[in-house]
Amino acid sequence: MKVVVLYRPDSELARTIESFLRGLREMHDIDDRHLQVLNYDSREGSATANLYDIMSQPAILIVGDDGAYVKHWEGSDLPLQEEVAGYVYSY
Repeated sequence: MKVVVLYRPDSELARTIESFLRGLREMHDIDDRHLQVLNYDSREGSATANLYDIMSQPAILIVGDDGAYVKHWEGSDLPLQEEVAGYVYSY
């Protein structure tokens, strides 16, 4: 499984997302093999949001190794880090 995080680094929620990402990396040992961080406004971020029908940011997306959609969260109500890590380590 892979976690894809889409957000705007210059937005009011940037610090919250960056803290969330730091927790995933440090406390849950999720590395870059399982974590992709994209600027929502970049070409790749926009294409990813369009592909998975993401309408707002920040968004946290769980996809399979084959790119298949599993689950996502959008907006300021973030999931628990443990919930996100559970998807990565349960498969």
